[in-house]
Amino acid sequence: MSLDPQVVAYRAARAAADVPPLYTQTLAEARAADLAAIRAGSGEVEPVHEVRDTHLPGPGGDLPVRIHRPAGDGPLPTLVYFFGGGWTLGSVDTADGICRRLANATPCQVVTVGYRLAPEHPFPAAVQDCHAATAWLAAYPAEFRVDPDRLAVGGDSAGGNLAAAVTLLARSHGPRLAGQLLVYPNTDQRAGGPPPGDEDPLLFNRHSVDWYRNHYLADPADAAHPLASPLLADDLSGLPPALVVTAEHDPLRDQGERYAERLRAAGVPVRLTRYPGMIHGFFAMPGVFDAGRRAQDEAAAFLRECLAKPGPAPGHERGAAAAPGGPR
Repeated sequence: MSLDPQVVAYRAARAAADVPPLYTQTLAEARAADLAAIRAGSGEVEPVHEVRDTHLPGPGGDLPVRIHRPAGDGPLPTLVYFFGGGWTLGSVDTADGICRRLANATPCQVVTVGYRLAPEHPFPAAVQDCHAATAWLAAYPAEFRVDPDRLAVGGDSAGGNLAAAVTLLARSHGPRLAGQLLVYPNTDQRAGGPPPGDEDPLLFNRHSVDWYRNHYLADPADAAHPLASPLLADDLSGLPPALVVTAEHDPLRDQGERYAERLRAAGVPVRLTRYPGMIHGFFAMPGVFDAGRRAQDEAAAFLRECLAKPGPAPGHERGAAAAPGGPR
């Protein structure tokens, strides 16, 4: 299918403004431009009953977290969300619009984790931070009014990669998880040829993928590590139910869909949705793409379903809720 008309208009606007690809900018420029683009595309900022910035302990020091809490007393079902940005860009601000929308639409508490970024902190720092934050919330639920029996993880792009990696760690180290939301996730870091049509410099493309990977993986051999490339894990059984969202015109599409297929083959309940005509990043831009809002609605419906059922998925045992020593 051809590009969605809204994508065509978006691309034309970028061409008219002569927007340079992020991978041609300095890190500081790319980080600022990425946040500005997401804020411009996220649409109207939704009010949430409570939004609070705080910190929790992490393996490299305090981790900033942002808590989006809808109305309601007592412990709430909670989504731990990891922002996108190729492990190189982003902050708790990046996913603020997504988290507000999911907190209201599910409803559930959403905690965004400000994990350490590459290249200053390459793999496995981000994985360690995200698992440590998730484990802390489960081990000390009263501090953040978390229902530890209704805890899920999720993220978009690199955040989807991190969410998948956290479920692998949680299977053996805890905590137990009720669901995983994977939005156009990176699942295979090995360099490979691009599918047709993903070289457009005005859109996320193979060069974008390579730029992020080269920042994240200080050692190219780490591309084969299952916590960097969850698709390469030997065993995906016993993981929590998953929603995998992909975009038709996305160089990460096929690896995300292969991961969904492998989860299903391992007996994990999986819902896979490919959004036709869409590009990488659409989920974070509901103010530009109607499909972005539809995908966020689908994510909220999935979270309502998996967070409404206390306890682990069948075959998913509770592990100790301690932060990992590291994936190496």
